[in-house]
This record gives sequence, structure tokens and C-alpha cells, in this order.
Amino acid sequence: MASALLARSAPPLRAQSGDSRLEVLVDEQIGTIAPEIYGHFVEHLGGVVYDGVWVGEGSKIANVDGIRKALVDELRKIKPAVIRWPGGCFADSYDWRDGVGAPDNRPRRTDFWADTQPAHNRPATAGPQRFDPNRFGTNEFIRFCRLTGAAPYLAANVRSLPARDLYQWIEYCNAPAGATTMADLRAARGDREPFGVSYWGVGNEPWGCGGNFTPEEYATEFRRYTAWVPRYGVPIKFIAAGPNGGDREWTTRFFRTLTARSARALNDVFGWALHYYCGSTGDRNAIQFTTDDWYDLLSRADRMESLVTQHWSAMAESDPMHKVKLIVDEWGAWHAGSADMPANYLWAYPGSLRDALVAALTLDTFNRHADKIAMANVAQLINTIHSLFVAHEDRFTVTPNFHVFAMYAAHQGGQSLRTVFSAPTLAFTRDGRSQTLWGLGGSASLRDKDLTVTVVNPHATDPRECVIALRGATMREGRGTVLSSTDLRAHNSFEQPDALAPHDAPVRRSAAGSLVHTFPPASVTRLQLTLA
Repeated sequence: MASALLARSAPPLRAQSGDSRLEVLVDEQIGTIAPEIYGHFVEHLGGVVYDGVWVGEGSKIANVDGIRKALVDELRKIKPAVIRWPGGCFADSYDWRDGVGAPDNRPRRTDFWADTQPAHNRPATAGPQRFDPNRFGTNEFIRFCRLTGAAPYLAANVRSLPARDLYQWIEYCNAPAGATTMADLRAARGDREPFGVSYWGVGNEPWGCGGNFTPEEYATEFRRYTAWVPRYGVPIKFIAAGPNGGDREWTTRFFRTLTARSARALNDVFGWALHYYCGSTGDRNAIQFTTDDWYDLLSRADRMESLVTQHWSAMAESDPMHKVKLIVDEWGAWHAGSADMPANYLWAYPGSLRDALVAALTLDTFNRHADKIAMANVAQLINTIHSLFVAHEDRFTVTPNFHVFAMYAAHQGGQSLRTVFSAPTLAFTRDGRSQTLWGLGGSASLRDKDLTVTVVNPHATDPRECVIALRGATMREGRGTVLSSTDLRAHNSFEQPDALAPHDAPVRRSAAGSLVHTFPPASVTRLQLTLA
């Protein structure tokens, strides 16, 4: 585990009061935490787009040009740096031309997820979640990004469209007003000025729904799709579709093939996209689970640490200078859908305190590897999987994941600092076998004199009294925020939207003058310390 490894590599610690210790090494900076690490993902999957993001201009639900206003208002609070769209697996069945032009003239298409078995074996019904009306297309997505302050990240179709469609989509988005027919088509929808889209994903999951390619085949396709595109003064950042979880061979073989002719091919790759989900659909319920299930999911989420390091190492075999950075553009905990949400919403559920800890420990992992990771996109934004929001018709609420993103927003753009955690490990049982998990984990960042420290205590019942040592600095003042509950299954609902929300926590010094903080059980904590 990350914190255990860091503790072993540090000098021995002297015994202190409390059962745990955290050292923040202020002078040991790892790198800038890219705001894009706190990115999001919108796919035409279940209720994400239709009734989630998009309600329509004529809706009685408060909206801005058809986009749910409550979503815009809440999303702006957490400073979303980037949003990925239109998929996911949907991307490689999507023709971008279907989503441009007059909305009433756009074709209706069968959604990629149309035949997916809904939650609890309930029959699916006809609707925009199954038969996409294309009312939400490129112009609408760009407007959504502009409303929320996020940069757009478009995923292109490699499985079922030719390379020409990628560069013409770039032309549609980025060509100067009046310069080309594509620019005129964009302007006809009210967007005369170019969109200036930099982030372009070349396909999605080509090892699976994106074409069932081998790594060698996909590397050839990537070279072909990126061989020439119009730039229009926009820095195009191509993102190659990387491995499924721990498939190190996919990474090794792709980079080996890509660079076989020349290492200069690396100049066309901005990022290498990893996907990892720590839950499963099966019978894993988002709300009803045992204490061992609690630890099991957190342990699975903690696997992200090893995935980052192993793929980074594999990339170095062909890219020793690390020109290409890691992007984790799908991540989260995946459970079965809730019976009280529409069947067409597929994996829609409110998320619990357990999911909040998954979000926190994953973001902490990304922060600790700020030198490696350029972007991450939690899956997904609303109404499915690891969502930050849940909506149905005029009802809307934030999930515990939202609160974690709000608490962690202070890290964006800060300098990641090395941290050393020392705490008793905890034990649990998985599949009849004894397992262990670290006792405290987290990350720290510095911006000028403002130090942000985030900490996860995964223990279901025990608090951790922790001595916090700031190496290379002293604290002038501090304040804390904590998300926790005595109920591991605590979650928000339409009826009780604030059932689980953060609250303030005092930051105190001991009688000896050291900083001591007690992290509650099952908690996510943010300490904001002003340095002298």
C-alpha cells in the first residue's frame, strides 16, 4: 500500500502520543497537481445525458438553453477543469454529424447501451436513453462546458468511422468563422466563434467495445488517425486509449509498435488513458453491504496506486523521457442500480459514505503522483456509476462524491508534497482470506503559504489520533473539514439531500506545541493550514 511503502522508505519515527503519525515534507515537492485531475465524464449512457444534463429548452425544469440549471450551479462550485464526452463505449458507435444542425432534423439512433439489462431485471422502456434523439450534440456539449468553466475533451470514433471524420470534426470545432463549410455549419447553430478544442481521444477501449483490436493493430490505427489534422492555431493534444486495469502487456506492446519506425511518434501522444473500476455490477448493492464489504471495496480502490506505477514503468520502456503522461479517464466504484431509479437509467444509485472514501483515496493517489498524471475523469458525472449528482425529472441532489470533490478542490494547481503516514494497519476478510489495509492515507499540496492536507481513515469504528509534523515549515493557523458518519451506509436522497454533508472540525496543538488531530472513523478530512 502507498502509505506503508512511504513509511518504510523514511527514517524511523520516534514514539509519540497517539497511535499514528503524519509527516509533511514541505521542501520535497513532487509536481504541480493538474486541475484536470479533477475532471469529469459525460456519456450517452442511461440517464446521464437525457434527464441528467439535458432536460430541453421547453422543460418546466429550470434550465439554461436546455441544460439543467441545478447541475450547472453545483458543478461550478467544484471548479471542473475538463469534461469528457460522448463516451465511453458510446463514442465508437457515434457519428458526430448526427448531433449537429437543426435539432428537429437530427436523426434518431439506437444507443450503444440500448440492450443492456436494466437494474433488477425490470423491463426497459422506449425513450431517449435507448433511442437517442441527438438533441444533445457537439454545440450543446460545448455550451455546457462553457457554462461550467470546463475544457472539452472529445472522444472520437475509431471503430466505425474513418480517419477523415476525426479531422473534419476538428475542422467543425476549430476552423475560423466563415473559413470552411464546416465552420459555416457550426455558425448556423449560433456558434460563430471557434470552440478551440485541444483534447481529442483517439477511440475508446479498443481492446473491447472500441474494436477488439490488438495493441499492434490499435497503434497502427492511432498513427493513421493522427497523421494529419488541421490545427487552426490550437494545440491539439491526442490521447491514446490505454489499458483495462492491470493489462501491462497492452501498454508495452502499444508503445513498442508506435515507436518501431521512429521515437518521434511519441510527439503525437499527449496522454495514455487508463481505465479502472473497483466495483462490479453483479449483486453488489451500493447501499446494503457488510463491514467486510466496506473494507473490500476500499482495498480494491487502493489498487489504483499499483496501476499507476506499473503502467508508468511499462511506458518508460519505449518512452524513457516520459514525454507521454498518464490519464485515468474512467475510474470509480461500480454497483448495481437502485430499484427506486428508472430502469433505463441503468447503474443509477445515490452512492454512500463508502463511495466517498473511494473517491478520496483515489484523488489522493493522483495527487501523490502529480508528476505522472495529467488528467483524470471520474465516471460518471450524473445518474450512473460513481456520480456526483442524481436527478430525476425535477428532483436533484448531490452525492457524497460531490462533497469529496468540493473538499479536494483546494489541491488544484498546488504543488504536491511528499507525505509519510504511519498508522496501525487494519484487518478484514475477503473470499475467506485474511487481508490488511493501511490505517491512514492521504496527500498534501502547497500554494504560497496555504497548505492543504487531505486524509482518509478507512477504519469502520476506530478514530486515529495523529501527530502531524510539518518538516520545513511551521503552522500559523488552521481549520478542518470532515465528511463522516456513524452509519457506514449514510447517503443522500431526494427526500434527505443533506443526510451526509461535511462539517467543520477544529485544528489544535497539543500542550507540547505539536499539531495533533483525531481523524474520526470512516472519514475524509481536509486540513487547511496557513504557514508562518
